[in-house]
Amino acid sequence: MIASILPTYSRAPLTFVAGEGAWLTEADGRRFLDLGAGIAVNALGHANPDLVEALTTQAQSVWHLSNLYNIPAQQKLADALVEQSFADTVFFTNSGTESCELAVKMARKYWYDKGQPERTEIITFSGSFHGRSSAGIAAAGSEKMTKGFGPLLPGFVHLEFGDIAAVKTAIGNETAAVLVEPIQGEGGIRPLSDADLKALRQICDDAGILLILDEVQCGVGRTGKLFAHEWAGITPDIMMVAKGIGGGFPLGAVLATENAASGMTAGTHGSTYGGNPLACAVGVKVMEIIANDAFLSEVNRKAALLRQKLEGLVAAYPEVFTEVRGAGLMLGLKCKAVNTEVVQAGYAQGVLTVPAADNVIRLLPPLNISDEDIAVAVELLEATAAQM
Repeated sequence: MIASILPTYSRAPLTFVAGEGAWLTEADGRRFLDLGAGIAVNALGHANPDLVEALTTQAQSVWHLSNLYNIPAQQKLADALVEQSFADTVFFTNSGTESCELAVKMARKYWYDKGQPERTEIITFSGSFHGRSSAGIAAAGSEKMTKGFGPLLPGFVHLEFGDIAAVKTAIGNETAAVLVEPIQGEGGIRPLSDADLKALRQICDDAGILLILDEVQCGVGRTGKLFAHEWAGITPDIMMVAKGIGGGFPLGAVLATENAASGMTAGTHGSTYGGNPLACAVGVKVMEIIANDAFLSEVNRKAALLRQKLEGLVAAYPEVFTEVRGAGLMLGLKCKAVNTEVVQAGYAQGVLTVPAADNVIRLLPPLNISDEDIAVAVELLEATAAQM
């Protein structure tokens, strides 16, 4: 008999009833250090008092309006994102998946309005993850996500991750854009080098096509800058954002230049819940906290501290871990042991990590994790390794 919740998840036998900062409390009273943060969502930890205040204050006035009317918090958040990024305009969604859908539509509509409707192809890369929608799984193209869900949405060209030379060859008269994650999350914390990002930007410029960045997981302070592409000194034409921007409340966005968004006129896209007052009130507060040089400087300091300690852990347990990879507080431990077994062993030690492809476990702690909790994190990971 099928469960009342559709059984599409293989859930850990844990039920959390409370959280504070980087810690979660299980129903039986056990405490767990959360190094997953809801898969990079709880960027400011659990029950952050500033976010709680922003949410409850808004909840006492207006919850939902739909986009038939002006929403002050939405305008404030859009203005903040435009001020702090490359973008000229923003569309709000509820998730990274929805952001992917719009990014694909925006790129294709751009070329349609330019009188080149044949330009529908989007170049993507192996190991990518762009959500679970029809467009998202077609963009990623892996059998794991696409098997059984055909016919797939056409118009995607799949190349090997990091093979920048192949991009030039793949561009043709039907190419609309290149879509890439600056750091692959689900793909195993695989960063694209600054040089490769610069090369992609140049290739797109030379060919006159659009560059779409998926910063759903690596954006909003996760790498120590507000957005990961800033490290390479480049800007995209379109960017997908979600996860951390809502600090735990469902919120996503598509940021774009005026040129890239030129085809998106009244009636071409919409969302009932996207940019609702509750989400945007929280998003405004998240931006106030994270889009701050002092805060981002602390992220970089803590990232260096954690990475240094993790390098020592890898050296001490070569039979369990082989390397540390990633940037900022988006780190991965490449495992020699089976990564899912390492994650499960962590449960017994009271530490939560997230598995990824390439036999990696992801460490995505809250960006405001304390130095003390970083020390505890490494202690618990060491105990996990010893248990393995």
